[in-house]
Amino acid sequence: MTAKERRRLQRLHAYERQAWDAGARLLCGVDEVGRGPLAGPVVACAVVIREPLYLEGLNDSKVLPAVRREALCDAIRAQAVAYALGWATPGEIDRMNILTASKLAMGRALSSLAVTPDYVLVDAVHIPECACPQEPITDGDAKSAAIAAASIIAKVFRDRWMDQCDALYPGYGFAQHKGYATAEHLAALARLGPSPIHRRTYAPVQAPSFDFLLDGAAL
Repeated sequence: MTAKERRRLQRLHAYERQAWDAGARLLCGVDEVGRGPLAGPVVACAVVIREPLYLEGLNDSKVLPAVRREALCDAIRAQAVAYALGWATPGEIDRMNILTASKLAMGRALSSLAVTPDYVLVDAVHIPECACPQEPITDGDAKSAAIAAASIIAKVFRDRWMDQCDALYPGYGFAQHKGYATAEHLAALARLGPSPIHRRTYAPVQAPSFDFLLDGAAL
C-alpha cells in the first residue's frame, strides 16, 4: 500500500476515530443501496468494527468496479466483528415510499446483528427506533470507512440477487443493469410490461409508452 493510499484511509476513519476516542468500542456503519432502480429491493447493510479497516481501495461502492467490490466485500466480512443485511421489497417500497423503505431496511439490518454496537454511523438519514446513539453523515459512504464498508457489502449482495432475477425473469436484462433505468431496461418494459419485482409506483414503470424516454430507440 502506498503512503498516499494509507493517508487517504486515515482520513476515511476520521468519524471512527472520534467515536473511539469518545469511548465507543464496537462501531457500526450502516448504508443502503438500490433507491434509484425501477426493480428489485432496497438493500441495507450494518457492519460492526472494533479497529480501522485499512483495506486498499476501500471507498463508496458507487465508485468501485464490480471486481474490486467483490474482493473488498470478502475482506470486510473477514475483518468485521459482525455484519447483517436488511431488505425492503418492491411491494414495501410501493406502499411506503423509497425513503421510508430505506430506513426500514437499515433498521432490519441493525436488528439482525449478532452483537450490539456502541455507536452507529449512518449514511445521511436518521434510523427510527435505533436503540444505539447514531450519527447521520451526509455523503457518509465517501467520508466514513465503516459506512463505505456497509455500502460495498450491500451493493455486492443486491447485485447478486438481481443476477438471480435475470434467470427468473428473462428478457429484462437484470444481470446487466441491476434494475436501473437504462435504455435496454426501458425497451424491455415497453415490450414485456412490468415483472413481479418492478416498483409499480415509479413513473417509468407506470408509463403506458416508453418512446419518449428512449429517444427514438427501436423496440
